[in-house]
Amino acid sequence: MKRALIRFWKEEDGLGTLEILLIVAVLVIVAVAFRKWILGFIKSLFGQANQELGDAGNKDCLANPSTCSAPSPTP
Repeated sequence: MKRALIRFWKEEDGLGTLEILLIVAVLVIVAVAFRKWILGFIKSLFGQANQELGDAGNKDCLANPSTCSAPSPTP
């Protein structure tokens, strides 16, 4: 048992291509499964950023970024 544990600890093989592909596949499946929630969360974050930039709801910085400007720095 001790030898097997030492051999496992000293093993230098890295991740194989199959393992990497499986990890990527799982990430893609999770992203597809929760895409509506992820997109809603991102839109919410951008909406909060618009409000913090002084947008009172009359401009949509996501739809038309040229209408938005950064607030002037306060001393």
